[in-house]
Amino acid sequence: MSALPTYEGFKKNAPSVIFCCGLLAILLVQARNKWTNDAIPIRSVDAVGATVKSVQWDKSPVIYVLALDDGSLVLVEDERPRLIGSRVGIERVTRANDFVFYRFAD
Repeated sequence: MSALPTYEGFKKNAPSVIFCCGLLAILLVQARNKWTNDAIPIRSVDAVGATVKSVQWDKSPVIYVLALDDGSLVLVEDERPRLIGSRVGIERVTRANDFVFYRFAD
């Protein structure tokens, strides 16, 4: 037979339950933002030059750190291999809600 839950048992488990609920809420908010941005139409696409500075292969797709011509750094995901130090053409994509992201032009 199992014992009935007590106030002490609830008090002991409360921090982990609160943490899990908070983590789930954060993940749902982030997913909703991504879904919303994917549904908003693209307002403009501008060509930008960049140089590959670093590559991270831990995940698929590969994440590239690119230095734009103005000196700022951006992250771009892509499956195709690129050489570190090479010049690449990328596109600056602006959505109707002013969300900006970068992607490879080719």
